[in-house]
Amino acid sequence: MAILHNLRVTLEMIKWEHSIFVLPFALCGAMLAAGGVPNGHALAWIIVAMVSARSAAMAFNRLADASIDAANPRTQTRALPAGALTPGFVAMFVLVSCAVFVLAASQLNRLSLILAPVALAVLLLYSYTKRFTRWSHLVLGFAMGMAPSAAWIAVRGSLDSRILLLTAAVTFWGGGFDVLYSCQDYEFDRQSGLHSVPRYFGIGKSLWIARAFHLAMLLLLVSLLVVFGLGKLAIVAVVALLLAYEHSLVSPHDLSKLNAAFFTMNGVISVVFFLFLAGDLLLRS
Repeated sequence: MAILHNLRVTLEMIKWEHSIFVLPFALCGAMLAAGGVPNGHALAWIIVAMVSARSAAMAFNRLADASIDAANPRTQTRALPAGALTPGFVAMFVLVSCAVFVLAASQLNRLSLILAPVALAVLLLYSYTKRFTRWSHLVLGFAMGMAPSAAWIAVRGSLDSRILLLTAAVTFWGGGFDVLYSCQDYEFDRQSGLHSVPRYFGIGKSLWIARAFHLAMLLLLVSLLVVFGLGKLAIVAVVALLLAYEHSLVSPHDLSKLNAAFFTMNGVISVVFFLFLAGDLLLRS
C-alpha cells in the first residue's frame, strides 16, 4: 500500500531509530524523579511522548527546510527534495505525531498536558532559528534538554530546580555536537546566508566552541551528581573519555569521520550515561 510505503520512507527520513540520542536522558530524569525505577504506566507514556515528539520535530524540520535541502548538495537526496514524499504527507505525519504527543501528556498528569503545547512550540520553531541566529545549535540543544525535565514532571507532577542541571547539560551536549555536524555545511551556509557558528567563526574555531560546550556539559553533570548525592560510579569520567574520542575523530582539515562522531558516539554517550546513572541510583536504593 502507498501509505505504508510513504510511512516507511518517512521513518527513514527522520531516522526514528536515533531517538536513542535523547531518550536515555529522559529516562534519567524519570529515574531521578522516582528515586529508582518509575511505575510502568509513567514509563510507557514517557517513551511514547519522547518518540512522538522527536518524530514531529524531525519531520517538521525536513518540511521547513525542503527548499534549503534541495539547494544543498549534501542533502539533495533527502526524501522531500528528491520527490520520494509529498509535503502533504509529511505535514499529516507531523500532525499525527503531535496528537500522539499530546495524548501521551494527557495520560501522565495535568502539568504535563498544560506544558505540552509549549514543548511542541520549541521543538517545531527550532527549524527556523538558523534563518536569524548563529546560536541555533543551542536552541536545538535546549529542545533536546527539555526531555529530562519533562520526564521529571511526568513522574512528579511538578518541577524541581535540580533537574534543570541535566537540562542544561543536555543543552550544551546537543549544541556541541550540532556545531560539529554543521561544519559540513560551512561553505553552503556562507553562500546561502544561513546562520551557524561555523559560518561566523570558521571550522577551526567552531571545533573549539564545540569542545567548550562539551566541557560545560561535564561540569554540569558533576553538579548534578553532587546535588543528588550520587557519584558511586565514575560516570562523568566515562562520558569525558567518550567525548574526547568523539572530538579526536574530527579536525579542521579532516571532517571525513564526522558521521561516525555524530551518530555513533553520541548514541553511545547517552546510553552509557543512563546505564551508569541507573546503576548509581539502584545501588543507593
